[in-house]
Amino acid sequence: MIDKIRNETQYKQVMTLIEGFIQKATDAGGFNALNEKETEELHKLTLLAEYYEDNVMNIMPLTVTITAVVQQRINEMNITQGKLAEMFGMGSAKISQILNGKRQPDVPFLKAIHEKLGIDGNFILDRV
Repeated sequence: MIDKIRNETQYKQVMTLIEGFIQKATDAGGFNALNEKETEELHKLTLLAEYYEDNVMNIMPLTVTITAVVQQRINEMNITQGKLAEMFGMGSAKISQILNGKRQPDVPFLKAIHEKLGIDGNFILDRV
């Protein structure tokens, strides 16, 4: 059992092992199909991969912005910025400026994305 991922080749090998365990579990109907030794090894491998990704590859944390979440919600709802402005009772120019980073979101905008789009208030507060 590997104790540390030292390079990208080892990382790829670990990821292949992880994928093998996941495939075995998927084929058998769940992770309960893995025996105790396999479960323990999968856990250790995922911790090694996570450490390598966080400290060498610098993959996480991904920054998720309010505007990115609003854009995603607009796509999910299949609406335009104009329709969003109408829903919020705001001008479409203001919405465009905020979503394009030319203007900071104000309290009415933040309140609207929480109330009208269902975006979590804690998420919003963490990012303003």
